[in-house]
Amino acid sequence: MEEIKQVIVVRQDLKMGKGKLAVQVAHAAVEGYVEVSKSNPAIAQTWLSQGQKKVVLKVNNLQELMEVFNKAKESNLPAYIIRDAGRTQLEPGTVTCIVIGPAPARVLDKITGKLKLL
Repeated sequence: MEEIKQVIVVRQDLKMGKGKLAVQVAHAAVEGYVEVSKSNPAIAQTWLSQGQKKVVLKVNNLQELMEVFNKAKESNLPAYIIRDAGRTQLEPGTVTCIVIGPAPARVLDKITGKLKLL
């Protein structure tokens, strides 16, 4: 069976606190799963059954984040932008991270394989 995973890519320039960062990554993981469960339930179910593999990677800024997002969309991968509600550290609507997948790991790796772990 093909490995399915989810990749979350986080901006480093925002200097989010550890708690804020954890919450943004959690939002991304849930959003990615919910959206893929609607568009491709079989992939979502496989991901669940394989243990819900997630990898969190980093980029320097919004421009780099959007480059990765656009490459994912061009490759027809399920990718979603996460924006902060603005209740604590960030302005409302600040783009904090993106989520790609759940999707086949071999396809995700073509887009995110050169990024560094958070």
